[in-house]
Amino acid sequence: MIRRIASRLAAAFRRDEGTASVEFALMVPLLMMVFMASFESGLLMVRSIMLEQSVDMTMRELRLGHYSQPDAILLKREICSRTVIFKNCNDNIMIEMIRVNTATWALPTTQVTCIDRSEDIQPVTALQIGQKNDVMLIRVCINQDAMFPTTGIGLGLPKDPQGGYGLVSVSAFVTEPV
Repeated sequence: MIRRIASRLAAAFRRDEGTASVEFALMVPLLMMVFMASFESGLLMVRSIMLEQSVDMTMRELRLGHYSQPDAILLKREICSRTVIFKNCNDNIMIEMIRVNTATWALPTTQVTCIDRSEDIQPVTALQIGQKNDVMLIRVCINQDAMFPTTGIGLGLPKDPQGGYGLVSVSAFVTEPV
């Protein structure tokens, strides 16, 4: 009885039907993870480039004096209107604009402040509007959710308590004399 079971098991292990299915089943999860990681990486780069471009375009308008009474709401609206890929842009963006003291050239040493989506009260950031010939430093952070947060690059991104990562854009300009 035991010999018959052993011989049937040995015969079953020697059979080669279905070997391609096993290889396929082992490789598909790995290929899907690579695909999702590359898609997430591409989306991250597109978001980063669009943020940089929209901040640059908005700051150009600001330094040329095209906004009569600039404030945080106007700047957020202008930056968000120039990007189409950010979800809830106006609610997830934080802008900080600081006049740089040209006597000391002291730059801020703190990290860029991002929206904390788990809190109702948000941190206060400086929004100083420069006068003619002032050197201005602007730092913008927008929180976005990863498309595939549990695979590939989504695992390695620093995240907020809600699971989103912060995209940061830093720029400097000199306010043009009018």
